[in-house]
Amino acid sequence: MIRPAKGKTPRRPPKKPSSNQKDPVGVYCRVRPLDADEKESCIEVISGSTIQLHAPDGLKANRNGEFKETQYSFKKVFGVAVSQIELFEEVARPLVADLIHGKNGLLFTYGVTGSGKTFTMTGCPGQGGLLPRSLDMIFNSVGPYQAKRYVFKTDDKNGMETQNEVDALLERQRRENQPSVPKTPSSKQKPEPEFGDMIKPEEACKADGVDEDSSYSVFVSYIEIYNNYIYDLLEEAPYDPIKPKPPQSKILREDQNHNMYVAGCTEVEVKSTEEAFEVFWRGQKKRRIANTQLNRESSRSHSVFIIKLAQAPLDADGNNILQDKSQVTVNQLCLVDLAGSERTSRTRAEGSRLREAGNINQSLMTLRTCIEVLRENQMCGTNKMVPYRDSKITHLFKNYFDGEGKVRMVVCVNPKAEDYEESLLVMRFAEMTQEVEVARPADRPICGFAAGRYQRNQAFKDELSRKLEERGGPVDRDVPSGINHLPPLPPCELTNPHDDVTLPRLIEALEKRHRVRQMMIEEYNKAADMVKAMLQELDSSLISKDNFIHEQTSKLGEKEKVIHNYKSEIDRLEKKIKMQEHKIDILQKTTNIYEEDKRSLQVELETRGQRLQRELCEKRRMEQRMQGMVTDTQIKWEKECERRVNAKQLEMQNKLWVKDEKLKQLKAIVTESRTQGRPEPPPRQTQPQRPSREERVPAKRSASPSPAPTATPVRPLHRRSRSAGGEKWVDHKPASSLELDTVLQPIIPNAIKVSVPSEKVLSKCDKYVLTHQEVASDGEIQTKLIKGEVIKTRGGGQAVQFTDVETLKQELTTGPSRKRRSSEGSPNQGKERTDGDWTDVETRCSVALEMRAGSNMGPGYEHHGYPKRRKP
Repeated sequence: MIRPAKGKTPRRPPKKPSSNQKDPVGVYCRVRPLDADEKESCIEVISGSTIQLHAPDGLKANRNGEFKETQYSFKKVFGVAVSQIELFEEVARPLVADLIHGKNGLLFTYGVTGSGKTFTMTGCPGQGGLLPRSLDMIFNSVGPYQAKRYVFKTDDKNGMETQNEVDALLERQRRENQPSVPKTPSSKQKPEPEFGDMIKPEEACKADGVDEDSSYSVFVSYIEIYNNYIYDLLEEAPYDPIKPKPPQSKILREDQNHNMYVAGCTEVEVKSTEEAFEVFWRGQKKRRIANTQLNRESSRSHSVFIIKLAQAPLDADGNNILQDKSQVTVNQLCLVDLAGSERTSRTRAEGSRLREAGNINQSLMTLRTCIEVLRENQMCGTNKMVPYRDSKITHLFKNYFDGEGKVRMVVCVNPKAEDYEESLLVMRFAEMTQEVEVARPADRPICGFAAGRYQRNQAFKDELSRKLEERGGPVDRDVPSGINHLPPLPPCELTNPHDDVTLPRLIEALEKRHRVRQMMIEEYNKAADMVKAMLQELDSSLISKDNFIHEQTSKLGEKEKVIHNYKSEIDRLEKKIKMQEHKIDILQKTTNIYEEDKRSLQVELETRGQRLQRELCEKRRMEQRMQGMVTDTQIKWEKECERRVNAKQLEMQNKLWVKDEKLKQLKAIVTESRTQGRPEPPPRQTQPQRPSREERVPAKRSASPSPAPTATPVRPLHRRSRSAGGEKWVDHKPASSLELDTVLQPIIPNAIKVSVPSEKVLSKCDKYVLTHQEVASDGEIQTKLIKGEVIKTRGGGQAVQFTDVETLKQELTTGPSRKRRSSEGSPNQGKERTDGDWTDVETRCSVALEMRAGSNMGPGYEHHGYPKRRKP
């Protein structure tokens, strides 16, 4: 089953307006006159669009002249002498004209407490404000074209429906019979004196270009936003004197066209300015106001007066409203009186007043934040989310800033010196608001019927009534109107008494007229009987219809009871929905907090995971590096241990050889002492000779010392340096090195001699030797040969690993000569020599060659030019 579409607020298809389809927010400034007891003013009107603020003298003294004179520009500035009608003509009249032509509008007053916002919006007797003048202009324009009451009917989803006049009449009777439904104030009642003389007759205005082929109806609603809760000021709740209930707050909802509205808000249909203003005044008495230090009647809430104008085209005849719900359009004008921002230090608010001031300032701060984000998105091209939902006042009017109508603001300022700092903040916010651009709303589509239907219908009715007046007469005649059409009488004048023609002719004409009259009377009676029968039949049908209507009325009463039960159930469900929505909001906030914590923890986990991965990679690289270092150290110490073992073995072999030599010499001395006479020194040939280099057998390297030889000991051979081999060496000898004339010098063949090594030279060689010279403690020059291996690195370079150090040292002998003296060459020797002078090896040889133990990298020689100390 296809359900018929309900009447709804039309929504223009969303589109991205170009730059020429946007209008900036119109901001106007109104300066309030100073009170009689105030003399110092901090605001000066310079021109029709500029004002100047200068700091008061006391503030300059306290701040050391920090504040300077500042100027602010607006679309127009109204001085203290401006009248209410001038302000309306400039600010609100274009918005009302746009409302009548099918466009939405938003107008709100903004300023500090006591700056004249309520006076600007409402006014006083004799000086009506923007709100009563807007209502008067609307009814002056659409008054002749208003539909009958209840022809337009609101639904609960921010839409509008239409019904015919019969249904509207039944609806009116039903509402008048229900005592619970509040009566709509009649426009014929005498207006209240509080607002009866708000507008003077000569100040009445009217819009041009009203569509006469449409029918209109005006609906008004009045709400307030108190402590960020929405309350309906027109709601007629039953009052319980024993246990009074506080007013229930309303909730904001979004219709199918994404427009925000207050669910369950009372909308009253009004037919005149007085009737509309009476509804406004009835809600104004319920608005929350309080006496503060700054204002005797300070508004403690934001009030919103919504004017809805429903419009539907007439049918092709121009007589009735077209029963097509898709053709119904609803536009609204919102007049907002914002509560004044205030500082608690000045108002000295406490308790509930302090909480009210905090909520007011918080909602105004949210409005400023939304304006700032809109301005930043438009000027910087960003796409930040505008925080409309942080406050009810911004959430309700977010559609206007998205392009649903014009937005205008009247900034009210008080020039007294005490409000200077608050006025500075208001001026900055107002100047920033002018930079926000709102998309221009699209024009309303035109109905397809021909124009001028209403005028033609009125002309037809006027002509019909005129002709009826011309043709009409008394309706209670006994003789039918057709009696005048009887045949005429012949001439009846008698000229002589013997005239026999005239009388018979007259009698014949009279008889004929009588017959015609009888025939017409019979026809008339037949028609009357027929009409009576029809009337009786109609009466019977009316009676049956009355019975049917009575039956349907009883059924309607039952249905209304069911509807009432359904409404109570709906109210209960709405309360439950409200509670669930509140819980959902709390859960949503909790979910957002948890999600934020989750995202932060995930980011921290990923960061720690990456850090752990890097540490693992660094650990693996360190393990590989340490393993290589351990391997190199192990190899190095293995070589060092082997070198030390070989050195110790050679040292022990040398000691054994020396002891064997001493024993042999001692044996020879003992043998010679037994002969007679002075013993002769043994010949040189008898001295044991060390084996030649070719006869020497290299000592076998072992961890344990070799056993002492039984025959003549053989001294180990000195192994030549590996630098004399086939490897290519880098001979690094600094330019400051000195050449020493020692007996043995290392010769390194196949070497590249450099004073400063380079990467190119190192890449061509396998070994490296550095000649280092230093002065020893005894003043002699000591030369060290530092040797190493050239290793190719992973990056393609070369590195040198040092493996050995050889020392060359030159010493001068300073003691007496211990050379052997021949007995033949000294006959005059008067001192007897001892046996030790001829047999001491150290006496016969003052120069010894000693190989450094464990050297396996090339020749290592150490030259000794001094006699060793003899053991005792």
